Amino acid sequence: MRLAAPLIAGNDLSKMDAETLRFLTNKDVIAVDQDPLGKQGHRTLKEGDLEVWVRPLSGGEHAVVLFNRGKTPANIKVAWELLQLPVDQKADVKDLWSKKVTKNVSGSYGGKVAPHGVIMVRITPLR
Repeated sequence: MRLAAPLIAGNDLSKMDAETLRFLTNKDVIAVDQDPLGKQGHRTLKEGDLEVWVRPLSGGEHAVVLFNRGKTPANIKVAWELLQLPVDQKADVKDLWSKKVTKNVSGSYGGKVAPHGVIMVRITPLR
């Protein structure tokens, strides 16, 4: 059985700039890392330089990373089918970097991802 990896910082903590500190102390991202379900994330889609990674979380939630390995911006989306959710299932989607919450999303979620960039979201199905 594969388990999620611990969060490890390999930098000099006494010399971090503000952006690195913000990046490494993001409570929403740390919560995904430390989710008690303990399941490993996995790649569910790869189309050229575009990838979708999914990690099941406790409570029926999912962490999703939309990853652009390419040199130009790209639109990437995750379809509910990849999360094993019904297409008409409504969910709230929180961008873990911007903190923006999009409510009552159904079917899929996506966005424009910068070159070599990611969008990381937490998808919470509504009951």
